[in-house]
Amino acid sequence: MGVAAPGTRSRFGNDPLTRFLVVGIGLYLGWLLLFHQVIHPWGWLDRTVINGLVALASLLLTALGYELLPEPRVDLERYIGVQGGTHLWIGDPCNGIPLFAVFTIFIIAFPGPWRHKAWFIPGGILLIHLLNAIRVAALCIVVTFGYEWLNFNHDYTFYVVVYGAVFLLWYVWVKRYSGWRKAGAA
Repeated sequence: MGVAAPGTRSRFGNDPLTRFLVVGIGLYLGWLLLFHQVIHPWGWLDRTVINGLVALASLLLTALGYELLPEPRVDLERYIGVQGGTHLWIGDPCNGIPLFAVFTIFIIAFPGPWRHKAWFIPGGILLIHLLNAIRVAALCIVVTFGYEWLNFNHDYTFYVVVYGAVFLLWYVWVKRYSGWRKAGAA
């Protein structure tokens, strides 16, 4: 592979798909390394996000008129439940951090002005976190109807909603803020 002539761009610079894949995969691999070697073992970010989920879900549930179950004596910040149901334990895989990362990596890797990325990324993360808190609150309510409903709704229903929202955010980014246009559409 040769060096591009002055005033021209390399193949990497001319092909947005290649750029997106190289940048996206590189950032994702970097994220995995950082997450598994530093962030997750440290535990602070997981605890902080889970505490936020419990606080938001608790606020929503009490606003809807539900009475929260008393906190258990161990691992207080990970449990939430409403009267008539049972406590739910929020594990690290359910806190949404990996989804925040994938969302952020997509926006960074996809073309678009940084002035929009600077607000779209934090806004998207906040929306994902809020949807996850609504998911936690809804699961607390689902358990009051029957514990057997929990697994299906946890594993399927709410994943479709939360991941669907992330895909919608990506779609909005691509169509509205990225400046990307299909060849021939200009």
